[in-house]
Amino acid sequence: MTTEASAFGRAEVKPRSVRKHERLRAPFSLRCGAVLIDYILVASILAFSTLIARMLGGGARTAGASSETVGLLIALIVIVLNLGVLAGTTGFTVGKWATGLRVERTNGLRLNIGRAFLRHFVGYPLSLATLGVGFAIATFSSRGQALHDLIADTVVVRDAISTPRGR
Repeated sequence: MTTEASAFGRAEVKPRSVRKHERLRAPFSLRCGAVLIDYILVASILAFSTLIARMLGGGARTAGASSETVGLLIALIVIVLNLGVLAGTTGFTVGKWATGLRVERTNGLRLNIGRAFLRHFVGYPLSLATLGVGFAIATFSSRGQALHDLIADTVVVRDAISTPRGR
């Protein structure tokens, strides 16, 4: 959001859509790449903890089981921080940051933590429960909104400034 002085001397907050940089609909392939990066982050934590548990296995079953438990707890913490807190405060997850995408409200305002939790922890499971149709809706929607975006009133965008020149 930007702040500009109005005729009455008060500062007005304008949504991002009013800024000079045009908002572009995020391509479905980039959205898939962002989700894949987020998934790889969590899967690597689980794989590493499982590897450590297997190395500690044998006679140290409690050490192996506790390292798997610690790995699960760390993975859950990373999921909550990445999909809830980070997305709610910045509009990015690690995957969206890596692909140059941002989640924001449909009116251009910044995402908040509550809406990020609604989008990721209610909307994603519902999109999965429809056997992936909830995700595929984004390819046919004029704004590129999937089911979880419709539930949380969000849209995934990228700035025109981040697109390659000459295309």
